[in-house]
Amino acid sequence: MSKTETDKSQDQEDLGAAGSQLSTAPREELAAVPGLGVVGWVRWFWRQLTSMRVALLLLLLLSLGAIPGSLIPQSGADITKVDDFRKTHETLAPIYDKLGLFHVYSSVWFSAIYILLFVSLIGCIVPRTWQFVGQLRGRPPGAPKRLTRLPAYTTWRTTAEPEQVREAALALLKKRRFRAHLAGDAVAAEKGYVRELGNLAFHIALIVLLVAFASGQMFKSDGTKLMVEGDGFSNALPMYDDFKSGSMFQNDDLVPFSFDLKDFRGTYETSGPNRGTPRTYEAKIAYSEGAYGKEKPATIKVNQPLTIGDSKVYLVSHGYAPVVTVRDGRGTIVYQDAVPLLPLDGNVTSNGVIKVMDGYRDGKGKKDQLGFQAFFVPTFDAKSGTMLSQFPALVNPLLAVNAYHGDLGVDAGLPQSVYQLDTKHMKQFKDAQGKQLKKLLKPGDTMQLPNGAGSITFEKDVKEWAGFEIVQEPGGGWALGGAFAAIFGLAGSLFIQRRRVWVRAVRGADGVTVVEMAGLGRSESAKVPEELGDLAGILYDQAPGAPDPDDSSASNEASPDSQVVPAEGAEK
Repeated sequence: MSKTETDKSQDQEDLGAAGSQLSTAPREELAAVPGLGVVGWVRWFWRQLTSMRVALLLLLLLSLGAIPGSLIPQSGADITKVDDFRKTHETLAPIYDKLGLFHVYSSVWFSAIYILLFVSLIGCIVPRTWQFVGQLRGRPPGAPKRLTRLPAYTTWRTTAEPEQVREAALALLKKRRFRAHLAGDAVAAEKGYVRELGNLAFHIALIVLLVAFASGQMFKSDGTKLMVEGDGFSNALPMYDDFKSGSMFQNDDLVPFSFDLKDFRGTYETSGPNRGTPRTYEAKIAYSEGAYGKEKPATIKVNQPLTIGDSKVYLVSHGYAPVVTVRDGRGTIVYQDAVPLLPLDGNVTSNGVIKVMDGYRDGKGKKDQLGFQAFFVPTFDAKSGTMLSQFPALVNPLLAVNAYHGDLGVDAGLPQSVYQLDTKHMKQFKDAQGKQLKKLLKPGDTMQLPNGAGSITFEKDVKEWAGFEIVQEPGGGWALGGAFAAIFGLAGSLFIQRRRVWVRAVRGADGVTVVEMAGLGRSESAKVPEELGDLAGILYDQAPGAPDPDDSSASNEASPDSQVVPAEGAEK
């Protein structure tokens, strides 16, 4: 082998040794083992599982696996939609059942991906963390034998003493926040540890997100409550209209609080093409924390929930509740309450039912129950020719009522909706001409029922109701913190470069000090030569150049900035 080839081989070894510790990625042994055995295969599987490419693949599979959960109805969120899907898709439903697509997030395959990703991330992070800690506790490695082979290199001659140059270089590098120390005849410095720290922070943040997501799904609760102005609510399971929770949620996990709905107000655009568009919805409440907490006022608006501990109270819907009074044939009040009706359109055209358990006695002494179908419009306009509201606010309210008598079916013990009327065992009241009895009522109007059955009155009062969603998700704060940590960690790992700088100062054969500076980055970047040139320019001012031994003219002194070249230029 020639001397030149020997030098090149030595230079490559030096360059490899100089950059070997810039990464904390675990180094795999390349030696091939003929017979792996059980232990060997376990080690091989563990290395594959804890590799970054497998972690990224599992993360991709987790993202793809979550897509069906957002497109297909989930039994844990709305069992009614799942039943409707099964009825309308008789062929797909059995396939989805076998694949667990109606409960994606609790399915075996999704849980397997989730757990494998969790293990893979931990297996990636732990060894890299220990290696990074070891690098922080250690010192930057000494300078390679030949600095000319490094990607960025410059040199000059100076009359300053080598010790003075090294001391000046050490002070300069420390001032620039390099970790620097003297190593033989050179100063070794390193910077950019935040890159690897950001990389580790990003992966740790992913683990935090996974844990927060899992705990949020297992311990979460989500319920709804419809409240008319003046009603109260206590955060207990029987108070909810609808409630669903995670698999490990306990009733005692509910945050203790209560609140009363004092007033609800909505404002709307009154003119222009956006007439009727909501401007503001706000519910004024008085709430208290715990069993004996002091009552405090608050206002809940759309996208501005009330936060109490881990619970958030959202305002999700609203409507009207006309006050209705029902009397029997003797004039005795058998029902009087505000009846919440469900909106049908953007102008709050609403419908619902009124169920009176204590009805009336007919001529034969038989006692029947009463049921009324109600259709309400907050702004009625006879010129429109339709029984639809023309504006969402209460401008000209009108209540249309159909009356029935018979058995409501509530005594059968079967659940039924409070917004629907089962007329299978009921008969509709008819007028003197034998026609269906129905009437349009304005506030204060009364409809008399035939055969002394009583009457129904639309009182001069229409209350508003508000629908609230109470969500309790204990992992929300951790998930938010993990998301921010992941963003900052990823930014640090992308935009900060790990690099090393060496400054060697030795006395030449002619007694003049020769200064060499070289830089090495983890990846190729123009910033390393630029930074090295900046450092060399500052150090050159403290140790100015000396005349070249072949040229006695002082004008031939060259600034080191012009001599910072890549490895190929240095080789030439």
